[in-house]
Amino acid sequence: MKVLIIEDEKPAANRLKQLILEVLPEAKIDGNLESITAASQWLKTNDEPDLIFCDIQLADGLSFEIFNRVKVNSPIIFTTAFDQYAIKAFKLNSIDYLLKPISPKELEGAVQKFKSLQIRPVVDIHQLQELLTPKQKEYKSRFMVKIGEKIQAVQASEASYFLSEERVTFLHTFEGKRYILDYTLDQLEALLDPKQFFRLNRKYIAAIEAISEIHTYSNSRLKIKLKDCSDNDILVSREKVGAMKEWLDGK
Repeated sequence: MKVLIIEDEKPAANRLKQLILEVLPEAKIDGNLESITAASQWLKTNDEPDLIFCDIQLADGLSFEIFNRVKVNSPIIFTTAFDQYAIKAFKLNSIDYLLKPISPKELEGAVQKFKSLQIRPVVDIHQLQELLTPKQKEYKSRFMVKIGEKIQAVQASEASYFLSEERVTFLHTFEGKRYILDYTLDQLEALLDPKQFFRLNRKYIAAIEAISEIHTYSNSRLKIKLKDCSDNDILVSREKVGAMKEWLDGK
């Protein structure tokens, strides 16, 4: 049996190869192919494999583009880290998927399902791509805060930064006002527009306009100075430096 792996993460590809050989010891495995371009070229110049394991998110885009470029009749088992909504799309198309991290038992089940098929399912790649294309997300535009007996709205655009301190979350505005919020920073990170706000560390989420100074610091970290903030030790970890630079560049 000829099996093709399309996966842009080498450790994941090696793990998948190991699992496949445990279930299909007779398999001849090609790949891994790490990009849409590489996979498309391989499929154009080689005989079709008996089975394809294909990650959805590749280095150069969604793997569905491969099947727009090349007609493929081989059955496909997608590997994915997409959420439950996306998984429904796979079920609607009567194809199989493996949710990362892949377990040996689930892989064995997917392979057995493939072996038992008398008729290969017809996959509507265009419908699947449409279902999995991220919809435009609406981010929180205002927060209701309590001031004494009064409740008022504070616009998200007024927020300079959010601070978690002693298990209490505060919203600090550019005008120097501070309000208590009934949200954790983890919750806020999902609610705020990522183009405007960035999670600096466990204590701070800052608006891009709130950052007044950035300095390099030991161990490849960054030290941040926020406007109207007395904390002079706001550090961004080495692991987050790359993401922050992309955020500042507007990527």
